[in-house]
Amino acid sequence: MNCPYCLSEVAEEAVVCKTCSRDLYLFKPLIAKITELEKQIQEAPAIEEYENRISELEYLLEEQRKKHEPRTLLKSISEVILYFLIPFALLLLAHWLIEFVFDTKTLYLRIISMVLPMLFAYCLFKRHPHKVMPWLFGAIILAVSSVIGMSWITSLIDHVPVLPQNLSEWKEYAEYALSIAFSFVTGILLGSMSYASQHHYKGIKVNPLVKLILGFVGKEKMSPEGLHNLMKKVNEYGGTIVALATTGLSIYTGLKHVL
Repeated sequence: MNCPYCLSEVAEEAVVCKTCSRDLYLFKPLIAKITELEKQIQEAPAIEEYENRISELEYLLEEQRKKHEPRTLLKSISEVILYFLIPFALLLLAHWLIEFVFDTKTLYLRIISMVLPMLFAYCLFKRHPHKVMPWLFGAIILAVSSVIGMSWITSLIDHVPVLPQNLSEWKEYAEYALSIAFSFVTGILLGSMSYASQHHYKGIKVNPLVKLILGFVGKEKMSPEGLHNLMKKVNEYGGTIVALATTGLSIYTGLKHVL
């Protein structure tokens, strides 16, 4: 320790400073107490750990609230109408306007078909969390029904068959439907990430992909804080990477035949 008078270093057991010859008897208990308090402060958990714990409890509370929250049939029907039937109708309207009313480039229709489902899915998942699997299945239904609906409109006006007549046409139909589906999936991912960032959730509940990655890195050997930070990074960057991938697939499958 240091002498409180001259600041020179003295031995722990000394009662008199060898430099200034001052008595240290009264100061030693105070210095020992200060040293003990400094040690306790250093050993105390960091503020970030408390914040992570609060976020975890908030997340669990939200999960419990959602489980016990009554979900009425009317609410489910309204979401289906708002986030499936309306984009479906808008896609058919865009097809009719671009292909037959204005007779302009098909590129515009493909761009709308990629942007519109993504916006609706983003708005849906940004408001509050949903179960992903039913909406992924719904994205496939939206994509297939939209392509068939556009083909039906074309058949009414041009008097051509509704369904494709050869393998090349089937392939183009499938790629167009995949473009719409990937667009909706991108909206789901972006909306979920936006909701999580707004509510400061730090990835307490991880998806199976994250659990698999954590298994490879040996999570049992990591500290709770290190594991928490790793989970957070994998969730954040993993969601961003998947969103970019689905966006790229949507653009590729949607525009490869019109560019």
